[in-house]
Amino acid sequence: MAETERSERRLRPAPLLFEPAEAASDPEHFFDLESMEDPRELLARSTELALAFRAATDRAVEFQAVAAAQLADPKRFDRLTAEDIAERAAWTADYAKKMIEFGRDLLRTGGRADER
Repeated sequence: MAETERSERRLRPAPLLFEPAEAASDPEHFFDLESMEDPRELLARSTELALAFRAATDRAVEFQAVAAAQLADPKRFDRLTAEDIAERAAWTADYAKKMIEFGRDLLRTGGRADER
């Protein structure tokens, strides 16, 4: 594999596929990594999964922030306080305030989570 192909492959996260219920119920089973015997293959696939999970986490946090900003929008008749949002999301009130601001920034600048 050429170096550019390898670096391009590394930048794209692995697709997160749902595992069958019977595989998910086995605590030792994790995306079939436990069955890989070649350490090179295991390192490559586990790295792809780690990158995919990081990308998914970042994206989910952006959506949390957008939702928090929308829920706290003063134009909403049913708007929530930062404390209410914190309670719903199991955050501290300070963190909820930061997430509301982050969400407002994303909405204002057309950040990634706003591309829904």
